[in-house]
Amino acid sequence: MSIPQKIVDRLNARGITYQVVEEESISPLHPLLSGDQIPRGQIVQQVVLEDSLGRVQVLVPADRLLDLQKLCEDKGRNLTAISRDTSRQMASSLGMETLPAIPLNDNLPLIIDRALLKPTTLYLEVSQSGQYLTLPQAEFAKLVANAQSGDFSVPLTRLSQDPNDRAAVHQAVQNFTNLRIRQRLEQTLEMPPLPDTAERIIKLRIDPNASVKELVAIVEKDPSLAAQVVSWASSPYYAAPGAIRSVHDAVVRVLGFDLVINLALGLALGKSIELPKDGPNGVQPFWQQAVFTASLMEGLVKAMPSDYRPSIGLAYLCGLLSNYGYLVLAHIFPPYFSVINRCIEANPHIEGFYVEQHLLSVTRETISSQLMDCWSMPDEIVVGLRWQHHPGFNGNMAVYARLLHLANQLLRSVELVPGPRHALDDTLFDELHLSREDVASVLNHMVAQKDELIKIARGLGGNGHANGNGKSNGKRNGK
Repeated sequence: MSIPQKIVDRLNARGITYQVVEEESISPLHPLLSGDQIPRGQIVQQVVLEDSLGRVQVLVPADRLLDLQKLCEDKGRNLTAISRDTSRQMASSLGMETLPAIPLNDNLPLIIDRALLKPTTLYLEVSQSGQYLTLPQAEFAKLVANAQSGDFSVPLTRLSQDPNDRAAVHQAVQNFTNLRIRQRLEQTLEMPPLPDTAERIIKLRIDPNASVKELVAIVEKDPSLAAQVVSWASSPYYAAPGAIRSVHDAVVRVLGFDLVINLALGLALGKSIELPKDGPNGVQPFWQQAVFTASLMEGLVKAMPSDYRPSIGLAYLCGLLSNYGYLVLAHIFPPYFSVINRCIEANPHIEGFYVEQHLLSVTRETISSQLMDCWSMPDEIVVGLRWQHHPGFNGNMAVYARLLHLANQLLRSVELVPGPRHALDDTLFDELHLSREDVASVLNHMVAQKDELIKIARGLGGNGHANGNGKSNGKRNGK
């Protein structure tokens, strides 16, 4: 098992004794599908931070959150994580694809969290293929002999979420009184108001006698929405024979009633809030992630046996709205949004909800699911959004949350969306009645079509507020 020569040279120069291990592969399809055999508390994560004074290398355990604010206060710095492009350039200069969890640049100060000084054995990832250096604590001490140390991390186990979601949102809002948001949950979640187009679509989708004619009429009243639905159906992704000349064509000939009604609803809600200009790794490609996730959700559901298949339309809508909490978070907590994103960037090894729980005591998933509930959205959407990062959730309609979790991890595995990768247990595939081979086939098909999906996402991009026909009448549109 060979490792990069730069790493070998560094270890030999310091007289460090080491072993190289690889995570045991369960499937040859992708490293994502491997089992996670190494305790996270013994895995070392490296993040490179920078400010006007220069860059620093920071090492933390994989099971802890790097408290960026505390680190900055301790060091008197204004540090932020380097961009992904910069990280790739640094790795390339070392002859590697990604930066290893090993400090290789002697010109950059090194800071380690003291929690790394406790395990008897540590694992440092050296490649994306799952190779790790195994170092006894004494050998690790040689590697970080010139480092500064400090207590600037938080155990993830401490960041448990309040099971009462509404109480959590209420408390978080109370903690931010300077935002002048009224404390009643319903009033808080009234921001922004439900767009008129979305309200009409919701009423239509719960009407068992709803017709294609009624759906077409609603969509055509919003010229922007109508153009997007037609453009979506006209995309080579769907390979429709002949030109799509109208919303009616899009519904009847290509997409179908169920998909269009959920697509239109997702687009209407997505455009109800201005897209934030500040986000992890620069401007967040909100619509691109939404389109990728929705398309993958559609493919996964179609791959399931018909007896176990949930609603394709609702699964698609779950995908479109999967990161809607990002928009809501920016809307409700604008002064703190930049701080949240800086901390997420500095913690690429953990889920963003840990950061939000640490800073706000509430997560985007909690906020968005409660907002959907107040807007009388289908329970499948409320559950899917709330529990999408918790594959062990076993409540009603858990299938939507599990599908979202799977879709998120698959997209991360091919670097189409950012976020940490987690091993996927066989149990998840069994519960969804999907084989790893079927899932890999769906993912490969989507990746092959990604350029067409990116074109669709670009057409949805728009920074506008609520749709032009939406009215902020101050009334609560919910239960």
